Amino acid sequence: MTLKVADLNGTHLHYADQGRQDAPVLVFSNSLGTDLRIWDDVVAIFAPTFRVITYDKRGHGLSGIGDEPYSIDLHTRDLVALLDHLGVHSAIVCGLSVGGLIAQHLAAIAPARVRGLILCDTAPKIGDATGWNARIDAITKGGMDAIGDAVIERWLSENYRTRHPAMSALYRAMLVRTPVAGYGGTCAALRDADLTTTTSALTIPVLCVGGSVDQSTPPELVRAMADSIPGAGFALIDGVGHLPPIEAPQELCRLIDGFIKENSLV
Repeated sequence: MTLKVADLNGTHLHYADQGRQDAPVLVFSNSLGTDLRIWDDVVAIFAPTFRVITYDKRGHGLSGIGDEPYSIDLHTRDLVALLDHLGVHSAIVCGLSVGGLIAQHLAAIAPARVRGLILCDTAPKIGDATGWNARIDAITKGGMDAIGDAVIERWLSENYRTRHPAMSALYRAMLVRTPVAGYGGTCAALRDADLTTTTSALTIPVLCVGGSVDQSTPPELVRAMADSIPGAGFALIDGVGHLPPIEAPQELCRLIDGFIKENSLV
């Protein structure tokens, strides 16, 4: 993968554009405190038949932080700008956690850009102001390392952490190397976001996917989102935590592929 960067909306976004350039487009938007590498195994499966775009949202990975106050709308405008930069007029979009809120908002404000939506371990509203403010306060006072262990326990199932201690350590390193400004700004965006009304009004094909042992967005929260969207599907991946592209990439890809075929999205 060659490093690629675009100057957009007053900052720069690091992205990858892989697979067949003449094929239908799949876009993946990642979670809080991660970067585009969490999709590597998913990209490897889809790249032979799709054009696959992944990116680091502002304040994460190799992207810039920018100067604007963070919001889900700002993160979504960044994604729209990236798609415009790449000449992508419509895509199948998969969003994980905060990436799922970005995907929901994209479908609400620009429905013609989204052929189908996979909402993975996310919801229209995640957490409450007290919890997000406490996390912002913790990293402001103690840096990212102050939350590292607790977040990894919420991200990854106990089974995965036991079987893959070295990989778990790598993902912890990915988390704690996220800039405080980028992580805290996105926490504030999550704190302030409630997409319940617009998400329940979506009319495009939607699949909601959850991990059965996800502590960040529990299965019942993901199922409630699916129930609120007319015609949306729901699937649960057994034994998996908050990050299915890491713990169960093949099963996640099987679900996405089935959704695409069932809804004739290509």
